[in-house]
Amino acid sequence: MTHIKRFDHTGITVADLDAATAFFVGLGLEVEGTGSVEGEFVETVCGIPGAHCQIAMLRSPDGMRLELSSFIAPDHLPGSPTAMANEVGLRNVAFEVGDLQAAVDAVAADGYGLVGGIGEYEGSVRMAYVRGPEGVIVSLFEQLG
Repeated sequence: MTHIKRFDHTGITVADLDAATAFFVGLGLEVEGTGSVEGEFVETVCGIPGAHCQIAMLRSPDGMRLELSSFIAPDHLPGSPTAMANEVGLRNVAFEVGDLQAAVDAVAADGYGLVGGIGEYEGSVRMAYVRGPEGVIVSLFEQLG
């Protein structure tokens, strides 16, 4: 029996919601909505008494959704801002772009750099990992041909 009906969203917890939102909007996502969540529901789901967070829901041009959340209470706990792709856990969020170099240049202009370099796989795809806000690795790839 299949339990999953559809993919809904990926969630990333950040310390600076405004900076993270601006980064992803700069790549081409649109803000679908923002809000604040607190009370019994979020405390139960997160398992954190007194939980209160701000949320920005973003949508890609093809309809995929990315939820950014920042905890007001309790204070956020620092992650590993220099984590590499082989560290266990959610390590990257990936987006197809029309022009990889232009996307890399755009995020570099905002102070976000490459984790490694731009790689090409068998003439079919070019890809780069960018270290985005809060150390999140953002995989950007361009289909070739």
